[in-house]
Amino acid sequence: MRSRKEIRASSLQFVRKLCGANKPSKANQALFDRAVDDVAAVAERLVHGWVTSAPPKDRDAEIRKMIERSRIRFGKEPKRTPIDPIR
Repeated sequence: MRSRKEIRASSLQFVRKLCGANKPSKANQALFDRAVDDVAAVAERLVHGWVTSAPPKDRDAEIRKMIERSRIRFGKEPKRTPIDPIR
């Protein structure tokens, strides 16, 4: 399950992409912030309401699998994982 911080970051990225602005002007800041809050709220409802029969994935185990696949494919460890530097 995604954390509130991850949902907020994804919402910010989505709103930036949608409006085409990395940082809004002062005139648009309140609207931009409200849009991020709204998208985050909807995303959180979706993520927490999602029903599945699959067991939740362990992030650390998935990262280890990705590192091993990278080793096999490229013969070396990746410099970064999909979510943060190698631990």
